[in-house]
Formats: sequence, C-alpha cells, structure tokens
Amino acid sequence: MQSIPFLNDDQVREIQSTYGTPVYVYDQATLESQAKQVLAFPNAFGLTARYAMKACPSAAVIRVLSSCGLHIDASSGYEAERALRAGVPPSHIQVTAQEFPHNAKELIDRGVLFNACSIAQIEAYGKIAPNTSLSIRVNPGLGSGHSNRTNVGGPGASFGIWHAYLDEALESAKRHGLTVRGMHTHIGSGSDPEVWERVALMSLEICSTLPDATVLSLGGGYKVGRVKGEVSTDLQKIGLHIVEAFRASAQKTGRELELEVEPGTYLVANAGAFVATAMDVVDTGEEGYHFIKIDGGMTEVLRPSLYGSQHPIEVVMTDDEPRRMVEYVVAGHCCESGDVLTPAPDDPEALAPRLLTETRIGDAVVIGGAGAYCAGMSAKNYNTFPEAAEVMIGRDGSVELVRKRQTIDQILANEMVPSFLE
Repeated sequence: MQSIPFLNDDQVREIQSTYGTPVYVYDQATLESQAKQVLAFPNAFGLTARYAMKACPSAAVIRVLSSCGLHIDASSGYEAERALRAGVPPSHIQVTAQEFPHNAKELIDRGVLFNACSIAQIEAYGKIAPNTSLSIRVNPGLGSGHSNRTNVGGPGASFGIWHAYLDEALESAKRHGLTVRGMHTHIGSGSDPEVWERVALMSLEICSTLPDATVLSLGGGYKVGRVKGEVSTDLQKIGLHIVEAFRASAQKTGRELELEVEPGTYLVANAGAFVATAMDVVDTGEEGYHFIKIDGGMTEVLRPSLYGSQHPIEVVMTDDEPRRMVEYVVAGHCCESGDVLTPAPDDPEALAPRLLTETRIGDAVVIGGAGAYCAGMSAKNYNTFPEAAEVMIGRDGSVELVRKRQTIDQILANEMVPSFLE
C-alpha cells in the first residue's frame, strides 16, 4: 500500500478475515525504526528519551519502545500504573499530569518520578514526599500546535507553572525541603519546528536560573507528516541547534544540563493503521456526494472529527477486477453528522471528498497514520460500539492479537440498577 508502507493488500485481507473489523494494526519494525531516530537526537551532555504513552498506551507498543531504551512520560497516575504493569521499571517512568495522581504516594514509594505542573502540585508532593527531589513543568509564555486545540503553551494554556511565578514555585519547594532537579516544557502537538526551537532557547534560559537543576526536558510535539504534502520534523536539524545552545549555557553557568525529549506522535503515528470494512455505499444525487459507510469511525479515529485532521485512506478490494476511481466522503458508523473521516483540512465541519477506488460492500477501508491519538483517544462506546481489537505485525511478518475486541458484557459490567427502579 503506497501510503502505508508496512501493510500490503494481502495482509489487509488476511487481517480482515482473521480478526474481523474494525481493528488497529501496529508494526514492530516501524516502531523500532522511529525509536532509533529519537534515541539519536543530538545532545551535548546526555539524553533521556521518553515515550509520551498517551499517544498509544497499548502494552505491546510500550514494551517494544521500552525494550529499545525509551523511558515513559505518563499523563496520569493511571497511565503510570499501566506502564508498570507493562513491565517498565519505575525509575523509567515520570508522571506529568494535569490532575495530581490519586495514587501519587504509592507511585513515589515505588520509585516513579514526578513532574509538578502547578504550585498546588508542588505543595501536594511536598506533603507526601518531603526532603526529596522533583521536576517542575514551566509554561515559558509561548506555544505552538497543529491547531489551537493542541497548543499547550502561552497565556491561553493552563499547562505548567507560568514563568513569572517561578520564585513562588521555588519558595514552595523550599518549604518542604524539595530539590528542583529538573525543568520541563511542552508547547504543543504538531508544533512548528521554528517555534519549537525558539521555545527551547527560552526554556534553556529559564532553566539556567534554577540553582539545582541538572535536567531540561523540552517535551515532544514534533510534527509528523501523515498525508502527502505534510512534512515531518527533522530531529537532527533542530537538535543540532539545541546542542550549540546547551554548550553555550554550560560555558556561562558552569552546569552541563542533560536533555530530555518526550515524543509521542513522532514514534507511533505512522507505525499504526486502522482497518475497517465498507458496510454500505450510498449517494445523495447528482448535486450531492458519494459516501462510503464503514464499521468504524469516531469511536476509533476521532482526530478528523475533532481537529479536521487528515489521514491517508486506501480501499482494498475483495477481488482483482479493474475499477474506476470515485470521489467519496468516508463516513463512520455513529449516528452523528460529525462522524466523518474525510473533513477539510483543519475544518471538521467541512467535507473534502477523496479520490478512492470504486468501493463495494465488503471491501476493506484502511486509514493510515492511526498509531497516535486514535486507540488512546477515541469516543469509545458511543452508540455502545465496543472497543476495537488491536493486532501487531512482528519483525518476521507474523500477526498477533494484542488486545481482544470488547464485548457488550464488558461495556455493561459496571452498570447498576438502583433499588427504586426495580
């Protein structure tokens, strides 16, 4: 398949037949290749690369990346526990969360690292782990993302401690005997590389004012091209500029700061695909549209409905007879007008039909670039559709199930009928 290099038509048909649809497909070799690129990020005085597991929290994906040498960035206490259960050593996990973890004491006692995202979080951490060390997340005053909804820096974002309040943050840490060992920033997902570099330099300047800091984390957010025309960030290019800045800072301050990076999308986006089946093909007349209705949608791939994000789409026919090309809108299975896989770029309310192989009921419809923020960020169970299955292609080409399809019983397991309705 042209837009999804790790899959071919025969594999798609086999996966569709063996595991049913909808199903996510991950590729071990692609994950390892991306990990290798991240671990080669240029650095002056040492590098720790963390996988932002919120992008795709599958245990199989975590194990592949962890075995490559990546550490873990967890966005909640629950994610940290999930990483532990996937076999990641506690010392390789750092929690950076909007919500102070409900299980913070247990995680800290086990050796999980903590990155405070507010002064209140410093206070909470200090009460349960005084006279220890932690990292703090700082909002440097500037952000960038592929849309306003993915921008997590600047005055319009609640993430991190506003840079003007650093003195207050350090005072809070001091009251509890805490050493601020590191500083963390993250400005957005799919951020502009030039803005990313500017913020990196700003962050380095701020970090140099923290007397005990030995680590600066520049987060992730590297832009990844999913469809033709979208360009991926060149890690070597942006990294070399950062190396120069770290060396200049060391000469000025006498401190050699270790670099941390936390990519998510960059590692997994193009290592995953989503395979669905065409359940219906309809049109709305000469002045309307042709639609392919699939047995998946926003319940599995929410990004198009949420952001107007673009994903490559290919149709795999059930036969080999020649077919023409047709412009289609690909619609999901939810009873929701916004459940569309082919919105206009960055505009989820506008339709942008794709030129696809003439589609018949039963054909496979494959959505590429589905490794990041798809299985991990879905509108799951909307219309009571179960979570999709997940499979992984091994280095040897074998395919194995890594998550079973959810059942209706599992969806309803925690529901209870109150006594006054019995």
